Amino acid sequence: MLHGSKTNLSRKPNLKAAFAVIAAITCTAGFAQQPAPAPAASPAAKIYVPIPGFDTTSIDASVNPCDDFYKFACGKFAANHPIPPDQDGVDGFYALYNVNTQRLSNILTKAATGGASRSPEEQKIGDYYKACMDTAAIDAKGLGPVQPLLDEIDAITAKAQLPALIGKLQRMGIDVFFGYGEQQDLKDATKQIAVIAQDGLGLPEKDYYLRTGAKDESIRQQYVDHVARMLTLAGSTPEQAQKDAASIMAFETALAKGSMSVTEMRDPEKTYHLQPIATFEASIHGINFGAFEEAIDSPRVSEINNSTPQFFPVLLQQLHSNDLETLKAYMRYHLLTAVAGRLPSQFDQENFDFYGRKLRGQPEQAPRWKRCSSSVDAALGEALGKVYVQHYFAGDSKARTLQMVDDIEAAMSNDIDQISWMSPETKTRAKQKLHLVANKIGYPEKWRDYSKLVVKPDDALGNSLRANGFENDRELNKIGKPVDPLEWQMTPPTVNAYYDPSMNNINFPAGILQPAFYDSKEDDAVNYGHIGAVIGHELTHGFDDQGRKFDGKGNLTDWWTPEDAKNFESRTDCLDNEYSSFTAVDDVKVNGKLTLGENTADNGGLVLAYMAYLERAKKEGVDLQAKKDGYTSPQRFYIAYAQNWCENSRPENVRAQVLSDPHSPDHFRANGAIVNQPGFAEAFGCKKGSPMVPVNSCRVW
Repeated sequence: MLHGSKTNLSRKPNLKAAFAVIAAITCTAGFAQQPAPAPAASPAAKIYVPIPGFDTTSIDASVNPCDDFYKFACGKFAANHPIPPDQDGVDGFYALYNVNTQRLSNILTKAATGGASRSPEEQKIGDYYKACMDTAAIDAKGLGPVQPLLDEIDAITAKAQLPALIGKLQRMGIDVFFGYGEQQDLKDATKQIAVIAQDGLGLPEKDYYLRTGAKDESIRQQYVDHVARMLTLAGSTPEQAQKDAASIMAFETALAKGSMSVTEMRDPEKTYHLQPIATFEASIHGINFGAFEEAIDSPRVSEINNSTPQFFPVLLQQLHSNDLETLKAYMRYHLLTAVAGRLPSQFDQENFDFYGRKLRGQPEQAPRWKRCSSSVDAALGEALGKVYVQHYFAGDSKARTLQMVDDIEAAMSNDIDQISWMSPETKTRAKQKLHLVANKIGYPEKWRDYSKLVVKPDDALGNSLRANGFENDRELNKIGKPVDPLEWQMTPPTVNAYYDPSMNNINFPAGILQPAFYDSKEDDAVNYGHIGAVIGHELTHGFDDQGRKFDGKGNLTDWWTPEDAKNFESRTDCLDNEYSSFTAVDDVKVNGKLTLGENTADNGGLVLAYMAYLERAKKEGVDLQAKKDGYTSPQRFYIAYAQNWCENSRPENVRAQVLSDPHSPDHFRANGAIVNQPGFAEAFGCKKGSPMVPVNSCRVW
C-alpha cells in the first residue's frame, strides 16, 4: 500500500483492509471539521492546485545531493508549503487530495441543488452531501437521531442480550468489542469466508495502553478525560462520566493486553486460523454467536478464520468480570465517537480535540466541505467516482499508465533472471507469479449498484448508518460466493494505490494518476520517477516479506526453497536494521520490522522503475545527458522520486505514524531507498563512501 485514507466524519476503521493483507503506498492521519458554508454555496475561496511534476521550487541547490538527497530535492518544500491549521501535514498526497476533494465538492454542490434532471446516482450523492453539510439542522436535532440506539444500550438488563446488540451496532459501523467481516480464504483464494478478529479499542493500537513514559501516560489521561466529556455531553453527570471513563480505560487496557501488536498483525501466517464454527463457538462458551450473526446480517457460516484466537479468551473473561454498567458505558462511548461528525457541534469538536488536536497536533478542524466530500466518497464511492472519472480522467492516461506497468513488469522479469542469490527453481515460480499479476487502472469495469441504499436530504446520521449497513451487507453477502476479480478496494478518486496478495493484482485509481504523480505534459524521466516508482512499489509488494508468502493464484503457500528463503531474509534483515536506525521524532525511532514491507517495496520499486525508464529511453532514442531545468534525465528521475515524499509534518503526527503505521515517515522513504539504488551514484557523480552512497548497502529486489 502506498498511503492511507484522508478525512472522514468518523474514526471507523476499514475492517476489510484490516482483515486483508492489502498493501497500499501511503499513510496519513484523518482530518476533523469546522463550521461549514451553506450547502449550495461554493465550498471554499481558496483554489487548490497540484504540485508540479518536477518542482524546481522545492530543490535546495546549496545542498550536495551526495550528502542528503532529501534535503537537496525537498529542502525548500517546508518553507514553501506551511502546514495549514486544518491539516496535520503537507506533502504531495495532501496537495492532490485537496485538489481532488475540491473537484468532488464541485460535483456534489451541483448535485445537491436538486431538480428533476438528476439521475438516481446524482440524487443519492447530492442528498448525502446536502444532509452532511447542513450543520444547522444537525445541531437543531440534538441527540434525537442517535437517541434510539442509546436507549437500546440503556435497556440492556442482562449480558445474554449483548450478542444481538453488538451485531446491530457493528452492522451500522460501530465496532465494539471485536471485529467481524469477510475475506478471501488465505489458503484457497477461490473461497470467501467469514473472519473474526481483535478490535474494540479507542486508542490507535495496543501499545498506546501499555507503553511507559510521560508522553504515553499523558495521552492515556487525555483519553480518559475525553471519554468522560463525551459521556457528559450525552447526559451523564460529570461524576458518573469520570467513573465510567476510568472503567472503560481499564476494560480496553485488558483487551489491549490480549491483542496482537501491529507488527505481528502484518504476518498472514499468524492471522490465519480457519476452524469449524462449532470449534469457535465452543471457545466462547455462553455467548450466543448465532444471535450476533443474525443481527449483523451475516449468513450462518460453517467455518471461520479466528484470526486472533488469543484475544477471545481475554475478551470473554472481561465480559464476565466487568459489570453490565461498564459494558454499557463502553458501548455508549464508542457509539458517540463513531457518529460524532453527525451529532451537534459540541460532540464533533470534542471528538476532534482528542483524535485530531491531541493525538495529531492539528490545531483546527478541516472545513466541513472537505470532510463531507470525503464522506460521500466513502459511502457512495463508485457513484461519485463515475462522475469524477468522466470529468477528470483523461482518455490517454489509462493507456500510458498501462505502458509503464508493462515496462516495469518486464524489468522485474529481467531482474529475477539476474538475481544471484535465488535458485533456478524459485526463480521459475517467482516469474510464474509475476506473469499472473493482474493490472487495474483508473476505475472498475463494472460500477457498483447503490439502488437499494436509501439517502435522504435531511438525515445526515441516518444516511451514514444506512450506508454502513449497506456496505456491511454487501461484504457479508460475499461469504460462500465466487470471488469477483473485478472488484476494487479503493474508490476512483482516491490518491493511493495498492497490491492485493489474495487477488495478486495491482490497482491504481484515477485519483493518483494526476499531477504531480502522473503528468501527461512531463517527460518520461519525471513520470517514471513519480508514478513509475509507485507502480514498482505495488508490484514489489507481491514479493516483500509478506507478499512473497502468496503464490500466483493468491494462496498462502511456501513456494521458496529453504536456502532461498534464508537468503531473502538476510537481505530484508539489512533493511530492518537500516530503517530501525532512523530517529523519526524526539527519541522515537522507525520500527524497521513494522515498516519492512513498505520499505522493501520502496527500494525494489525504485530499482525497477529506473530499469524500466532506461529501457524506454533507449527504445525512444533519448539522450540521457541532455539537460532540462538544469538536470539530466537520470537526475530528473531521482529528483521526481524524492519529491513524491517532500513533506512538512507536525511532530505529533510523525510520532503517531511511527508508533502504529507500516509506512516510514516521508523523509526516510526518500533517503532510505536512495542509499540503496545502484544507479544513483552515476547519475549525480557521487563517490563511494559518501552519505548517499555508503560502502555497504541493502538490496532485496
